Amino acid sequence: MSVYEEQLEQLKQTPKTWLITGVAGFIGSNLLETLLVSEQKVIGLDNFSTGHQHNLDQVRELVSESQWDSFNFIEGDMRDLKTCEAACENVDYVLHQAALGSVPRSIEDPITTNENNISGFLNMLVAAKNAEVSRFVYAASSSTYGDHPDLPKVEDKIGSPLSPYAVTKLVNELYAEVFAKTYGFKAIGLRYFNIFGQRQDPKGAYAAVIPKWVASILENEAVYINGDGETSRDFCYIENVMQMNILAATTQNPEAANQVYNVALNHRTTLTELYYFIQDKLKARIPELTENEPVYRDFRAGDVRHSQADISKAQKLLGYQPTHVIDAGLEEAMDWYVNDLKK
Repeated sequence: MSVYEEQLEQLKQTPKTWLITGVAGFIGSNLLETLLVSEQKVIGLDNFSTGHQHNLDQVRELVSESQWDSFNFIEGDMRDLKTCEAACENVDYVLHQAALGSVPRSIEDPITTNENNISGFLNMLVAAKNAEVSRFVYAASSSTYGDHPDLPKVEDKIGSPLSPYAVTKLVNELYAEVFAKTYGFKAIGLRYFNIFGQRQDPKGAYAAVIPKWVASILENEAVYINGDGETSRDFCYIENVMQMNILAATTQNPEAANQVYNVALNHRTTLTELYYFIQDKLKARIPELTENEPVYRDFRAGDVRHSQADISKAQKLLGYQPTHVIDAGLEEAMDWYVNDLKK
């Protein structure tokens, strides 16, 4: 039995109260499902700026009535300190997923990105500290590595940020570090690397690449690749993210607290490779699907060229064991993508 499986079993025996911010979003709703199935009590906070009610509705369909009754939803904004304080009352663990993602959006509107990702983050830190929660786990980002050239990325070596979004995520880590030193507050940051999976929104200008390409291929629309297609990413399936959040919140290893960890596979996939992976898996499900070539265009401002994570720190200190490589993750997620897009 893995460390993660052991932790889930222990949680079922001694249920805790969790707060998930951004609970109606992609990662937040998956965390909600994981925790409810594990018989936990969950408080969720979301203002629906990027999350969706249908994500919560899908979770409700997948859990029992008694499990759903253990969920309390607060519609509110983390930019309001009183809302954050109310949400943190009597909470054991905070999983802070709420943020305005997207590098392009941050370039177009840095002020709103700053208000959510820095001011909102600080509100949550203050509220969680005052409520004396046991652990504050927050969504950090691989964008923090900026222009640092080394591969794979190691947590203690970062470069200069390449976008306003990356700046906000770096500031989150700095605030968490200061709160640890100043107040003795225990926080752990998770630097996500290109997460994908069920309930990831394929629509909108800032949709993530995998669901967006799935939608385009299904609709026989052109798929655009920014650059020459050799740009690479460390794509990580959502189940690996669930594992890291639970491990980070519940670890009893004193060395593991007040750290930042990569959440990925230590594997690179180019955008061209990704395109054909997706097309092949869709073709296996829909034989009559038209096969097209991707369309290459200019590189996008603020994007890094290559991204790959060293995950040895998470393996050593948290017992992280990724269960899904990209092929297994795509295989598991593809039916959901296809079925969701047909609605």
